[in-house]
Amino acid sequence: MSTKDAITKKLREAFAPESLDVADESHLHEGHAGHGPGGETHFRVYIVSPAFEGKSRIERHRMINAALAVELAGSVHALAIRAEAPGEAG
Repeated sequence: MSTKDAITKKLREAFAPESLDVADESHLHEGHAGHGPGGETHFRVYIVSPAFEGKSRIERHRMINAALAVELAGSVHALAIRAEAPGEAG
């Protein structure tokens, strides 16, 4: 399973999102720190889930980081996150 697929699966299981987009942006970071051969090192996540209702931006990021702890401790160098509750999307 690719890292992108693993991230998508874990986020779906942890947050039952209404909307989820995981983009591998590794190609944009070639030659920069953390970029590895074959990519799958830099990702951007956009997620909308009821699990984020009443949570601050930092709390939402911590929730996502906890769900992806294995990936963040391994091959993922950077993770850009946009996490929203339903009704906030825009």
